[in-house]
Amino acid sequence: MILSDRDIAWYIEKGLLRIEPLAAETIRENGVDLRLGDEFCRFNRDAPVLDTGKAFDKDTYYVCEKVKGNEGFVVNPFEHVLGTTLEKVCLPDDLVGLVNVRSTFARYGIYIPPTVIDAGFCGQVTIEIIGSAFPVKLYPKQRFLHVVFIKTTSPVARPYQGKYQGQTGVTPPKPD
Repeated sequence: MILSDRDIAWYIEKGLLRIEPLAAETIRENGVDLRLGDEFCRFNRDAPVLDTGKAFDKDTYYVCEKVKGNEGFVVNPFEHVLGTTLEKVCLPDDLVGLVNVRSTFARYGIYIPPTVIDAGFCGQVTIEIIGSAFPVKLYPKQRFLHVVFIKTTSPVARPYQGKYQGQTGVTPPKPD
């Protein structure tokens, strides 16, 4: 079942779902809007072949920057970048979050691959952003994503405790 705004408010009031900082206007009819953080990472187009079977060096494959709100960050045509949410999201063991780009940004041509926030996850959410046919400037604190919360039929037996638990800022891949 998808949580309504009333259900979301109840989970937050009881301290079961934490979204920090939470702006009241971001709680929507059937989900919560998340805002962009101030850190973005571009893929380094001059990087060597990324061998997923070897150690990963963030500085070889990404060029990261912190952006001031009034400067914005340009996503170039069809460019793939990593961003992060302003909010830290902590889910209980009976909720899963499905993340989508807000429709306004989809209409600008911005796309994000399907993103799931697992039951038990706690941290800022790293998102993959794929550019439009033309450059699009994004700004920290913009309501950019919409998360729909789905209640599981029972609490999960093994809440998320993976390698991205507690992440802050843009978190690149952490190979197994």
